[in-house]
Amino acid sequence: MSASSGGLLKATLGAAVVAGAILTCVWLPAEYGIDPTGVGRALGLTDMGEIKKQLVTESEADLAAAKVVNTDVDLSMLEINQKLAAIQTQLTAIAATIAIKESGDEQVVPMLSENSVVAPVSDVTPSLWRDEGDYILLPGEGIEVKLVMNKGELAEFEWNANGKVVNHDTHGDGSGQSISYEKGRAVPENAGELKAAFTGNHGWYWQNRTADPVVITLRTRGAYSKVLQP
Repeated sequence: MSASSGGLLKATLGAAVVAGAILTCVWLPAEYGIDPTGVGRALGLTDMGEIKKQLVTESEADLAAAKVVNTDVDLSMLEINQKLAAIQTQLTAIAATIAIKESGDEQVVPMLSENSVVAPVSDVTPSLWRDEGDYILLPGEGIEVKLVMNKGELAEFEWNANGKVVNHDTHGDGSGQSISYEKGRAVPENAGELKAAFTGNHGWYWQNRTADPVVITLRTRGAYSKVLQP
């Protein structure tokens, strides 16, 4: 059975009225808190809509506050970067100042003219002695060092055992003659003058009677032609 046009129109109008009633009495109060008829509040729908509206408002406020915070953070980072750049500039300037000061503190070598006379500088202080030597004596070992001298010539000497002790005999021989000037036992050092009693070889004999090696240091100067040594 086909519906008449009048029936369809009534049905359409009825549906529209029902939809409008639902929109006005249910949907608007529940979603937006809008209740023109008061039915939504009676049904408790208006309170729900107002809560939703309040939540939306609070959410928008939180979002706006977050944007402000982000803006502040961006500005703070910009300020920090600017301050770091300024500090780096100051450090660079300080380093340059220190480098200039250090270069200024370096010794300045004066310029010499063509007519300047430069005296030679020696790093070695001249020895006051003519000859000097070190002689190593093992335990029980002896050694002899002599000066070749003419009769009446005078030589100065000094010797030491560098913290140890030795037995010694200062003597001379030559031209069929021999002489002992001085003897000693466990002597750490000696110094003086040696005058040749005759032409020949005059000097020292040392013997190490200790259990440790000994280094004898001998220095001489004066009238003699050469040193005789092992």
